[in-house]
Amino acid sequence: MFSEEMWRELREQGVPRRFRARTVMLRQGGAGTHVLALVDGLAKVLCHERDGSVTWLAFRGPGDLLGEVSVFNGTARTADVVALSPCTATVIEAERFRRFVDRRGLAMALMQQAQARQRESDLYRSELLTLPLVVRLARSLLRLSELAAPDGSSPTLSLTGLTQEEIAQVIGVTRNSAGSGLRLLREAGALETARRVVVIKNLGTLRRWAAMS
Repeated sequence: MFSEEMWRELREQGVPRRFRARTVMLRQGGAGTHVLALVDGLAKVLCHERDGSVTWLAFRGPGDLLGEVSVFNGTARTADVVALSPCTATVIEAERFRRFVDRRGLAMALMQQAQARQRESDLYRSELLTLPLVVRLARSLLRLSELAAPDGSSPTLSLTGLTQEEIAQVIGVTRNSAGSGLRLLREAGALETARRVVVIKNLGTLRRWAAMS
């Protein structure tokens, strides 16, 4: 949505802040007092349901805006954003962000982005209901790898900070089932795993698994 020039100008509206891994960057229920422009690192978006369960919604990476919907709607934040890895983000006060959007004529683009994210969420829910476990796993890891390295130029890619419990949450299965899916992808040569590390060894193989149905 943002050109390099526009992204740089946006970041000039705020101040940088570092977030350690596992830190809550934005809290569900909090007021929309500011927006985060994610500069580096990876984050996850989670919704705490009334019944006490937690629903995984999305991964976010460099170049993503966080918390802009509550700023525009004047409503409480609807999800937590948690750092998966150490993150740097620019903290932009709500009014400064709104003035930037008005000056740049970005209101429609932000609305379209919100709609795209809703479609992304709908697609994810559909995949949970219709696709085999290992295909869901491959697609989730592929999405995360594309956030971490958008150009896809690296032959191998380490995704740090992601636990097996979180992987299970993402694809809607138990920890043991997620482990079985990871084992299949390891045996296929797509990846290697260690404690809180998934190393993508072969993106082509991972894409082939992700394309199955």
